[in-house]
Amino acid sequence: MTTINLQQIQKTERLTDAFRIFNELSENLANSYQGLEEQVARLNRELAAARSERVSTLIEKEKLASRLQQILAALPAAVIVLNAGGLVIDCNNHAIDFLGEPLLGEDWQRVMARSLQPVAGSPRERQLGDGRKVNITRNLLSNDAEQIILLSDVSELRSLQDLLAQRKQLSAMGEMVASLAHQVRTPLATAILYASQMSKPTLLEEKRQQFSQKILERLHYLERQVNDMLIFAKQGRLAMQGFSLKQLMTHVSESMEAFEGCLTVDNQLQSDLLLGNEDALRGALLNLLNNAVEAGAERIDFSVRQSDAMNIRIVIEDDGPGIDEQQQTRLFEPFYTTKSHGTGLGLAVVDSVVKAHGGSIVCRSAVGQGTTFTLTLPRGCQYGLGLSAVSSTQENNDEAV
Repeated sequence: MTTINLQQIQKTERLTDAFRIFNELSENLANSYQGLEEQVARLNRELAAARSERVSTLIEKEKLASRLQQILAALPAAVIVLNAGGLVIDCNNHAIDFLGEPLLGEDWQRVMARSLQPVAGSPRERQLGDGRKVNITRNLLSNDAEQIILLSDVSELRSLQDLLAQRKQLSAMGEMVASLAHQVRTPLATAILYASQMSKPTLLEEKRQQFSQKILERLHYLERQVNDMLIFAKQGRLAMQGFSLKQLMTHVSESMEAFEGCLTVDNQLQSDLLLGNEDALRGALLNLLNNAVEAGAERIDFSVRQSDAMNIRIVIEDDGPGIDEQQQTRLFEPFYTTKSHGTGLGLAVVDSVVKAHGGSIVCRSAVGQGTTFTLTLPRGCQYGLGLSAVSSTQENNDEAV
């Protein structure tokens, strides 16, 4: 009995221990489940908060995108977005108004060739089919693959600039007339005085020839003044036609015969035919040569050479006193002169003539080291740069230069 009782007691203890362990495990499981429920509830709250924040962010982004779209549509300019391949992937209504359709998906280069014409002298401007002028700006987007094109209508601005330039021109012409009054009156009075003396029967033949030469000099001076006035008034609108370069240089040399000892002429061009206004070019070259002589130059080199395949270069170099830097900055300004008897139109006219031929002029000088004027002119007929260069026969005598 004792052994049996002992075994029952041991079974009872083991069973008690098993129940105790089961209760502990059940309690731990209940606590873990409760903790899990709390963690799930917390995660649900966090997820709901994150979802709410994301929804708010999306709503704000949608509002921002809508506002940007409205701003883009309201912009008084054409906006075109290109992809890495140069195709139009987005645009606003102004772009369609400027460039027409089709636009989306089109190659930008073809769109430009179709709807945008170059404007002479303005590489950043284009002209639309209806005559409006637009300024073109190109920028890369942040991904460096796409780019944005902005076309701004500058027609009104250009019209105002043209009007302002016209008014400035009228004002300058008024100033020119006032300045020329004295310049014309003085040589004219001198010519009249010499002419009145020539009618005297007692005048010696030597004096008569001398007076005749003086009258001719005054008349040539007046002719130059009138020519300068006409060219300046025309602002480069010159009739263009073919002429002989050799003939031009011959005329210039003949006009400078009195200074033949100090003038050296060198023509290095193979071709003789040029397109331009021979009279205006001759006047401009004589203006530069006469300035060198009046400045006291003892040697003047006048040369023409090929600059490149499309341009020629005319160089007039002298050993005169030179021009200081301050005066060089104003050389081509109308009515600026350092001469007591000058009108200040000479170099302004030279600059106008060169620009009318689509060329450029540069002055290099230093005090005591002489002066060099370099004229670069195109050989062909690519003239104008916004000026009305007309390839035609010579204009009427009262308008020709």
